Amino acid sequence: MSARDLSVLIMVVLIVAMLIIPLPSWLLSVLIIMNISLALLVLLTSMNMREPLQFSIFPSLLLLLTLFRLGLNVSTTRSILSKGEAGGVVETFGTFVIGGNVVVGFVVFLILVIIQFVVITKGAERVSEVAARFTLDAMPGKQMSIDADLNAGIISEQQARERREKIAQEADFYGAMDGASKFVKGDAIAGIIIVLINMLFGIAIGMVQQGMDIGEAARRYTLLTVGDGIVSQIPALLISTATGIVVTRAASDDNLGADIMQQLFAYPKMLYVTAGTIFLLGLFTPINDLLTIPIASLLALGAYQFTKQADAPEATTEETEEEIEMNQMKSPESVVSLLSVDPIEFEFGYGLIPLADANQGGDLLDRIVMIRRQLALELGIVIPVVRIRDNIQLQPNEYRLKIKGNEVARGELLLDHYLAMSPGIDDDAIEGIDTVEPAFGLPAKWISEEMKERAEMFGYTVVDPPSVVSTHITELLKAHAHELLGRQETKQLIDHVKESYPILVEEVTPNPLSVGDIQKVLANLLREKVSIRNLPVIFETLADFGRMTTDPDLLTEYVRQALARQITSQYVVEGQPLRVITLSGKVEKMIAEGVQQTEHGNYLALDPVVSQAIVEAIAMQIEQFPFQDQTPILLCSPAVRMYVRQLTERYFRHVPVLSYNELEANVEVQSVGVVNVE
Repeated sequence: MSARDLSVLIMVVLIVAMLIIPLPSWLLSVLIIMNISLALLVLLTSMNMREPLQFSIFPSLLLLLTLFRLGLNVSTTRSILSKGEAGGVVETFGTFVIGGNVVVGFVVFLILVIIQFVVITKGAERVSEVAARFTLDAMPGKQMSIDADLNAGIISEQQARERREKIAQEADFYGAMDGASKFVKGDAIAGIIIVLINMLFGIAIGMVQQGMDIGEAARRYTLLTVGDGIVSQIPALLISTATGIVVTRAASDDNLGADIMQQLFAYPKMLYVTAGTIFLLGLFTPINDLLTIPIASLLALGAYQFTKQADAPEATTEETEEEIEMNQMKSPESVVSLLSVDPIEFEFGYGLIPLADANQGGDLLDRIVMIRRQLALELGIVIPVVRIRDNIQLQPNEYRLKIKGNEVARGELLLDHYLAMSPGIDDDAIEGIDTVEPAFGLPAKWISEEMKERAEMFGYTVVDPPSVVSTHITELLKAHAHELLGRQETKQLIDHVKESYPILVEEVTPNPLSVGDIQKVLANLLREKVSIRNLPVIFETLADFGRMTTDPDLLTEYVRQALARQITSQYVVEGQPLRVITLSGKVEKMIAEGVQQTEHGNYLALDPVVSQAIVEAIAMQIEQFPFQDQTPILLCSPAVRMYVRQLTERYFRHVPVLSYNELEANVEVQSVGVVNVE
């Protein structure tokens, strides 16, 4: 424990001791001066902070200082009533304030108490309560604003996290201040009660135990009581003022003194008006001119100086801004900044602005937040922030999605319509604008709101425009997830696994596999829509086979077999057999014989005629697939699976290719077609 921490603990123990153990008068004087010094330090600190969170310890400090002050009150009361004295500081304050008149001194003390209790403490308590309530009410809106900035690419993940932490700290701070302000109020009430006790019981003790007459007892104990009250109320007044400053302080780039000078004298011409008013007040009223004229002159002089200062920086500022702009244009960084490309961009025409504008009811930003969460759960990848912007070069109702600067898809929305997708049998009664559903390429119609209920009655699937575009974005991000996983993102995933499985990660990287090798394996899995969320199993497999080969394609096959249970659950519907299209032994043999082995890896090098024949045979089986509600699956042996995928990827991207080793042993497989070549 450091000396600083120990000193705070000793102070708290001393406070408790003051409540129990009688203290000598000289020590009471030292503690009273310390109390005044601490209160002044707190007041000055509160004036120099830029925002309340810079003094976040204030609620706890307020409690300790209040307890310290009450401990001093108890000690001084004990000393006054038992010894008839409370140290030189109390007696000096009492003599100075009373000035030979007990009634005047008591009235001054009451005025101080009223100022603190009725004005400052009451106001600070009310402001604390309102600030806490409004801060809590504003939290959801601030959170949504942070999510919107994050999705728009204005801030990074780290900045978003810091802003969220700051919002939580503000809520905690104002909630604590709401409670801490009650300490100040209670302290003021306790001060009044302690003064009455000291005065009444002091007079009684002086008359009964010390044999004083009532006048001498009243003078003596009133002096000590008022002195004790003054030395208690001055720090209490300072702390109450600091409390009011803290809870009324808005966030600023400067401290209170600078803000007052900058904002109060922001309009120098008003000082001329004030100076003229004071001058006329002395001219037309009995107030002495020797008093008003100097003050009016000082105000006029101040107005002149402030006006002069306000005009001078204007030209300098303009010149400085021009110089800065020119320097930025000349600097190489101004060109380098143009080279950055956003990972994901969503652009739309001006007619779709209500889709993203929260003020017009648009919830696209919230939907994108949910899409990123959904893909993190489904695929195990953290999708980068989506930069959203309008583009006047697009048609009003048109949008497009770009990945790494290249357009991958575009579509069109009609905001005042609904997209109706046919159940398979079109009905002529459903009128609309023919179109194609952008995510899956299904025939659809844009229908009016009046036609919506009728379409739903006839079995049409009716979707609103925000759902159409969010579904399209989701499917596009799934299809291109492997492009969004680079080495930097892979390193973040490795660090995430390392937090829980450090030994496992050490066995995989940097030896025998580099970050680039792991990235290629994960990208291969994502390319075929296999989730990489189960990273421990993937790394276990890489640790087992990484020393035998560093070929990412072979490692991908081993990982897929290790994820057999996951892949099985992805395609098998419970209670139904897995209906597949298999490859004949002849076709598998032709593919296996076409594999060329090189020092850089294996690749498929089939004769173009043979390749075309196999692709046509697969296409024929897919067209004849009897189950329209299911996606056809190609099933082959593990030795040729990745080569079959290479052959079919360009033509049948959405047709999964599985091997027998990627299915659980208890799965019922039903072959509904066989790919064969004559």
